Amino acid sequence: MRFELGCRMQFSSNFDVPVILMLRPRSGYRQWIIQETYDLQPFAPVTEYTDGYGNLCQRLIVPAGEFQLQVTAQAETLLELELDKTASFIPIEFLPDAILQFLLPSRYCESDKVYDLASEIVANLEPGYAQAEAIRRWIHNNIQYEYGTSNASTSALNVIQSRQGVCRDFAHLGIALCRSLNIPARMVVGYLHGLKPMDQHAWFEAYIGHRWCTFDATQTEHSEERIVIAYGRDAADVALVTQFGPLQLNEMQVWIDAL
Repeated sequence: MRFELGCRMQFSSNFDVPVILMLRPRSGYRQWIIQETYDLQPFAPVTEYTDGYGNLCQRLIVPAGEFQLQVTAQAETLLELELDKTASFIPIEFLPDAILQFLLPSRYCESDKVYDLASEIVANLEPGYAQAEAIRRWIHNNIQYEYGTSNASTSALNVIQSRQGVCRDFAHLGIALCRSLNIPARMVVGYLHGLKPMDQHAWFEAYIGHRWCTFDATQTEHSEERIVIAYGRDAADVALVTQFGPLQLNEMQVWIDAL
């Protein structure tokens, strides 16, 4: 299925501010970027690199004053890849080396402290898809989605205590619970078609059946109508904008439309 998508941001600052942006989706597993534009007003020189997770990162200095950037793209995604509900748990000794890092606790996902809750959620279920889906469903049913209830330092443990959060908090909790059961899990940010209100979105993937499978605890039904921007261990790895100085985000618009 083909989508047209984009993101527009407007900033202001009294000083030149170095930033790292992570706004370009790239072709890869389940998606193909057909065309893309990246517009900066006023123009600023940009260099690009690929981080350790394969994400495209842009380095630039945002000039003092008003600054706007807009990224647009057309992308094709493979919707025929149905989630395999029989996907099995992969013993640690058979995991690829690159997957092992997604078993470890990270800044926002304290997987070493949530085993008791995870065990309660998945009691009597077969390891693999059934456990990951039970975790997704438990979060959906027990954590309230509410703007303004979390901040940049909120972790999975905080979400368990408050029982509320937004998409990144739901993803962090799902990742922590999966990892506590030795299921590799990673955070994903990108676009979700039909999301209301429209914004950049976050969800988690679990490595089962020798592939990454999508789980989104904010949604009632599974959907593959997504375009990925970035993958990482948690939000620290997938920040869309990392600034090294005072930079005010004044406006942000996000869209994704089916073509």
